Amino acid sequence: MELRQLEYFVAVAEEANFTRAAERVHISQSGVSAQVRALENELGAELFDRSGRSATLTPAGKAALPHARAALSAADDLREAVDEVNGLVRGRLTAGMIKGCEVKPWFAALAGFHREHPGIDIELREDNSDVLIAEIRAGSSDVALVGIAGEPPAGLAAEVIISEGLAAIVDPTHPLAGRKAGIRLAELVTYPVVALPKGTGIRSVLDQACAQAGLAPRIALEASAPTAVADLGARGLGVAVLSRSMADGLAGAKDNVAAIPITGIDVPALLAVVWRPQCSPAVAAFVAHCREAFSLSDI
Repeated sequence: MELRQLEYFVAVAEEANFTRAAERVHISQSGVSAQVRALENELGAELFDRSGRSATLTPAGKAALPHARAALSAADDLREAVDEVNGLVRGRLTAGMIKGCEVKPWFAALAGFHREHPGIDIELREDNSDVLIAEIRAGSSDVALVGIAGEPPAGLAAEVIISEGLAAIVDPTHPLAGRKAGIRLAELVTYPVVALPKGTGIRSVLDQACAQAGLAPRIALEASAPTAVADLGARGLGVAVLSRSMADGLAGAKDNVAAIPITGIDVPALLAVVWRPQCSPAVAAFVAHCREAFSLSDI
């Protein structure tokens, strides 16, 4: 007894016709008929009544059908179980990350995954968040660390790492440097702004907040790396805009940087790991590494 014989038997039973069953399993009608006849010979009973215009199940066929379906289902489960194991033994994981990424727990997750699954090749892509999210939707990337405005993208699974506001960065001699209580968005846009490019989460938060308030910021300079945005602001080329955690970290590490919270913005800036809900075992395993790495971090 072979699985293909059971497959053809189930196809004929469900289609009630040998010709339609042959079209469904993509072989000739004579091939289906021969394999079903071989199954009947092995079982010692006819499974179909062929006297009419349709193929109807005999009592033996009706008794055999649920067991044939169960056998085929068990075979599928067997293949899936082996595929899951193989998916964690060999294969490829395509991971995207935001440009200028310096998020150490993300790197720790990549390293931990590689140690646990050395047979899986890791491909790392770097781009703006909107491009990375589009690649996840298209299936050309498996998982990505992205910046998002407001809420995770619809239709994708997400693990939100940070939800926070924005902050301005200036040099310590700037008129805004002493504004520890914060600066409102309307006042911020009276100065030239240094920002991340369009397509990044932080820039999307800034643009959405300005649009909602009817404000038009003058973007003097753009840079892809947050450290470059901060450095340009610290050198007096404009008021740099980053997330609060980025700004506070840079202000604490450098003497020539002052960070001021931007108030009146309702849209949060999110840092999140995103992936397709129906994912491979490798992606699920990597997401687990991300959860562990970020849970151990102060980020």
